[in-house]
Amino acid sequence: MTASVTVLAAERQMGASMMEQLVPEITTHALSYLDYPSLCRLSMTNSLMRKAANDDNAWKALYHKDFTLEQDSVTPVNGWKAYYSATRALVNVNAEFFNIIRERSLPAMSSYWLNADYVKCVHASGELFSGYNSVIQSWRLAFDWEQGVNFQVRNVRVRVLTDIAWVTMNAYVDVDTGPFNMMNVFEFHNGRWYMVHHHSSVMIVDAVMEQQILHA
Repeated sequence: MTASVTVLAAERQMGASMMEQLVPEITTHALSYLDYPSLCRLSMTNSLMRKAANDDNAWKALYHKDFTLEQDSVTPVNGWKAYYSATRALVNVNAEFFNIIRERSLPAMSSYWLNADYVKCVHASGELFSGYNSVIQSWRLAFDWEQGVNFQVRNVRVRVLTDIAWVTMNAYVDVDTGPFNMMNVFEFHNGRWYMVHHHSSVMIVDAVMEQQILHA
């Protein structure tokens, strides 16, 4: 039984709202234990629950639980609920990048990038490609010569502004060169996010870190 269903059942038994009897700080603390689906379901039960579930502090707590504490000083323009949704969307968009590489789909990669002369891509080899046509040609060559790879992506960190966002992460793959540091930069155009910059470089790891990676 989810936390939201439990609260509703208790309310019916008491004939009055438990939430109305709690001070806001306690309510927010209780909601901080809910996950994303539960908080969304709770907001659809009644007007009181909707108000509680839309509390900005509850969404800030959920953001820090699901993503990162690094942005504690950030004050999102449209509130933490909107910021959480935007970050969640960017995480999904970023994951699609690795799906495209696994499938070696040039059409998908071509539509993933913004068609602009200022886009740039730095592959792990260190070679820089500038401009849409050059960037897509670099992926054409990579897909023609390389086998599909299965990345394990960790330490994903997302920063979203109004129409630009960037994602940093570590990518692990079974190749001789080792793990990678990556950054993807996106711009929002016509209702969707497009990649405008990708940078990949080989991580420098010591023997201890290498053993941790191998046994992770």
